[in-house]
Amino acid sequence: MGSTARASGAGSAAGERRHVSDAAGIVVLGACAAWSVITAAAQDGRPEGMLLAVLAVTAGHAAGRISGALMPVAAPCLGALAGLALVVTVPDLTPGPRVLAPLGHAGATAALLTLCVGAACCAAWSAAASGVRLALRLLAAAIVAFAAVLGSTAGAVAGAAVLLCSLAAGRMRHRGVGIAGLALAVATVTAGTWAVAADVLPGGLTDALRGRLTPHRVGLWHDALHLAGHDAALGVGPDRFGELSPTAGQALQPDGKPHSAPLQLAAEQGVIGVVLLAAVFAWVLVALWRTRRPTPVALTAGAAVTALAVLAAVGNALSFTAVSVGAGLLTGLATARPLADESPRGTARPRAREDRPAP
Repeated sequence: MGSTARASGAGSAAGERRHVSDAAGIVVLGACAAWSVITAAAQDGRPEGMLLAVLAVTAGHAAGRISGALMPVAAPCLGALAGLALVVTVPDLTPGPRVLAPLGHAGATAALLTLCVGAACCAAWSAAASGVRLALRLLAAAIVAFAAVLGSTAGAVAGAAVLLCSLAAGRMRHRGVGIAGLALAVATVTAGTWAVAADVLPGGLTDALRGRLTPHRVGLWHDALHLAGHDAALGVGPDRFGELSPTAGQALQPDGKPHSAPLQLAAEQGVIGVVLLAAVFAWVLVALWRTRRPTPVALTAGAAVTALAVLAAVGNALSFTAVSVGAGLLTGLATARPLADESPRGTARPRAREDRPAP
């Protein structure tokens, strides 16, 4: 009777933590949408892009929570295959001559392929049979190889990193260390992006990075930081970077983006916009830390989202709705509560009723 009471208390505590995490996500995403409207009204901007991104993430997350609860193995597998099919069938998501890799559409391709690898690895850790688990990992490896054949170097590197992190996650007992490492990786890349934009790195390192990043992209980052200095509180207004950036106007086919999510929000929505972007990423990591899914599933999804954040810090990946939906779907799958309990190795067993009367 005592063990039943303890189990019921643990279940109630877990449910309360899950509700707090869900409520935090609603607040953060709602704040992102509201702030884009506020800055647009104040600076004559256009908030539709941000509103669409928030809607895409929300819809993807809800779909992931539902499908992950019903089909913890099949849902992420189907998601990986759907993302792969989207890359193949939609021309605007494949690297092409009109946008230099890894900018623009090529960055979106890399991000989508990375999320596909993460979904396949999550499905592998959720599978009970070793043969199914091996097949799903081979699918993840095939997606990495496909990215290399497609010419998406960033997608192949990021996908391989997610696959390796997923394999290593099986040996981790405490996910908190892994989550902290993922947060540190994103913070380091973001700080490096700001350092390049502010031109505060040593000369030799700056020249080397400029060659890798292309002078055009570095020029866009300089413009974004310069515009952010005009109005640090509100920015210049959503979707106005292309109008005010001299470097963007010089491009043969300008897209009006600075190709860095943190710098774009700093320029268009001020410091609060950057803080809200960081809050969204922090909410995702906290939700993965608190999820009742096995640690390998949580860390695999966290690695994929981290890779996406890195690509977004140096590219234009988050400007594509398919990527936003995919990110929300993966986090929803990794934080869903399957109808059957899972052991750390992915074996499932029927969930015991928490309200069952004691004998």
